[in-house]
Amino acid sequence: MSGNAPWRVLLGRSHECGVLDHVVADARAGRSRVLVLRGAPGVGKSALVEYLTRSAPGFQVLRVVGVESEMELAFAGLHQLCMPLLGHIERLPGPQRDSLAIAFGLRDGSAPDRFLVGLAVLSLLAETAEDRPLLCVVDDAQWLDQVSAQTLAFVARRLLAERVALVLAARPPAFGAGDDPWAALPETEVPGLRDDDARALLDSVVPGRLDERVRERIVAETRGNPLALLELTRGLTTADLAGGFGRPDSRPLTSQIEHSFVRRIESLPSGAQRLLLAAAAEPVGDVPLLRRAAERLGIDADAEGTAEEAGLIEFGTRVRFRHPLVRSAAYRAAPPAERRTVHRALAEATAPGFDSDRRAW
Repeated sequence: MSGNAPWRVLLGRSHECGVLDHVVADARAGRSRVLVLRGAPGVGKSALVEYLTRSAPGFQVLRVVGVESEMELAFAGLHQLCMPLLGHIERLPGPQRDSLAIAFGLRDGSAPDRFLVGLAVLSLLAETAEDRPLLCVVDDAQWLDQVSAQTLAFVARRLLAERVALVLAARPPAFGAGDDPWAALPETEVPGLRDDDARALLDSVVPGRLDERVRERIVAETRGNPLALLELTRGLTTADLAGGFGRPDSRPLTSQIEHSFVRRIESLPSGAQRLLLAAAAEPVGDVPLLRRAAERLGIDADAEGTAEEAGLIEFGTRVRFRHPLVRSAAYRAAPPAERRTVHRALAEATAPGFDSDRRAW
């Protein structure tokens, strides 16, 4: 990585970082920008999102993370996006205000008109951006619930002269463009690292000197995927890597990376494993809520430190997984009965008097 104000340019990502810098500059100048970062799991979309949020001083930043377990919950993604802005909801025109309030469970009513919900979100973002520029980032957008994805696409197509930037990071659509709500939006592809950058990254994490033929084989097998280079070589010596780690019958690269996280999670004490599952099931990253749920689940307080020391999660003002694949690994590896137990604890720990809107989800 090289120095760059206001943050660092990522290794091999000068073009992508430059594109994001222009997004921020345009939004600051009152020219709304929308961008989809498209790439395979582990290719570095989340790192670019992190670069973006750190490169936007003076912006209010709204973060949304798509969560597999909430894909069937209509409006769940929009709830993440709009929750910090609900103090402005009374400024919206009556029909928009009522539709959004009903969608979020803030008041009773019949199913809201989705067109009015879309207009309400657009108005809410524009109203907020009057105070200072607004940056909305959505990571793992492919896991948003369908209603939220369609509504955000509606909003994205109507942002014009507001000080708003909307950036979505998503995997390629599973079934082609017809299955992709972001298909018509401006897009930047995030490819694997070039071979020279992949070699530099590999050399930075593997102890000792790698045989050149082994290095070339690993670079080819990972196809320049940064997370694969970092994660699949973790803890391995040059002798361990002598044969590479790809086989003709091996699983897809994403599955290999996720399985490496599963192995690391399974090596932790049971309390830390359960805490990671609870954090994976709670999409907002609410630390007090997670701690209340952990208490109900009988998880010891030292489980937080254990999970953090493993390099899988961070507990700050918000809970942050090292990578979205850690979240999916923690959730998928747990038996269904354990998932239900954790969801129940989270629901019980959500205070109805203070978090009635969130409890609805």
